[in-house]
Amino acid sequence: MSEVAAVAFGYLIGSVPFSYAIAKLRLGIDIRTVDIGNVGAGSVIRTVGLREGIAALIGDAGKGVVSILLAEALGVGILWTMGAGFAAVLGHIFPLYIGFRGGQGVATAIGAFGALAPKAMALTLAVMGIVLLLNVRSGASRRLFLCTACAAPVLPLLILVVYHSWLLAGYALFVIGFIAFRNRGRLRHPRSITRRLLGETEGEKRV
Repeated sequence: MSEVAAVAFGYLIGSVPFSYAIAKLRLGIDIRTVDIGNVGAGSVIRTVGLREGIAALIGDAGKGVVSILLAEALGVGILWTMGAGFAAVLGHIFPLYIGFRGGQGVATAIGAFGALAPKAMALTLAVMGIVLLLNVRSGASRRLFLCTACAAPVLPLLILVVYHSWLLAGYALFVIGFIAFRNRGRLRHPRSITRRLLGETEGEKRV
C-alpha cells in the first residue's frame, strides 16, 4: 500500500502549479495564454519577472525533491521511489488542479535526480552551464534550447561513472527520452522557438 501511496503522492505533489499560481497572484493572468503557453519558470521570468521566475523554478524543482524524499520516508524500494519521481514529472506536465495542461517537466525532473543522484545531477548542471556560456559568448543565442537539450544525455553517463548503477542510468535515459518526446517540436525547430523566447522578429539577422 505504501508503494501506491508514494506514486500517488508524487503525482499530486507534481501537479502543484507554482508558475500558474504565481502569474495569477501577481498579474491576474493565465500563464498558459501568454508567451509560449508553457506553465514553467521560463515563462514566468519573461512574463512576470525574474524573482517570480526563480521562485517558480525552486518550487518546480522542489516538487521532484519532495516526491523522492517522501517515497524514501515511506520505506518503498528503489523502483517505486523512481516511480514516484516520474509521477511528479507527469503531474507537472498533466496537472490535476488546472485541467491537465502544464509545463515541460524539466525542472521537476532535475529536482528528482537531485535527490536520487545529487553528484551526477550537479555535474550535469555544470555541463549545461558551460555549454550555454560558450554558446552565448559565441553569439549563437538562438541555439540555447538545443544546447541544453544536447547536454541532458550526459546525466545517464555520469550516473554510471559516479554510482555504477545501470538501473538508475536507464531510468534517467527513460525520463530524458520522455521529456524530449513531449518537446519534440522544440527540438525540431529550436531556432524559431528560441527567437520567440528572446522576443526576436523574423526580420532580424539570422545566424
